Amino acid sequence: MTSQSQGIQQLLQAEKRAKDKLEEAKKRKGKRLKQAKEEAIAEIDHYRLQREKEFRNKQTNVMGSQGNLSAKIEEQTTETVRNLTSSYHKNMENMMKKLLSTICDIKPEVHPNFRHAV
Repeated sequence: MTSQSQGIQQLLQAEKRAKDKLEEAKKRKGKRLKQAKEEAIAEIDHYRLQREKEFRNKQTNVMGSQGNLSAKIEEQTTETVRNLTSSYHKNMENMMKKLLSTICDIKPEVHPNFRHAV
């Protein structure tokens, strides 16, 4: 009986060791999956940041040239307004004199189509 109980004890101990090894393997597998997930997330974040940086560079190149365009257009508009204002102030007095002389200096004449009724 002693040999039987020793054999049973050895089987129980072997079963316990196998169970422990299985649990340890599951823990390692869980750790490895967690580590792989973290590595994948880090790689995805790195890729996303890289692509966003490239996008911002392209956007800056495109929008930067548009920004320069808008600055040039703004400068041209300001210059045009300045020229028009200067021209207005320079010619205003002469135009007012011409307008007033046309309105105030009336020379009455008979229209050429007028027929004098006899």
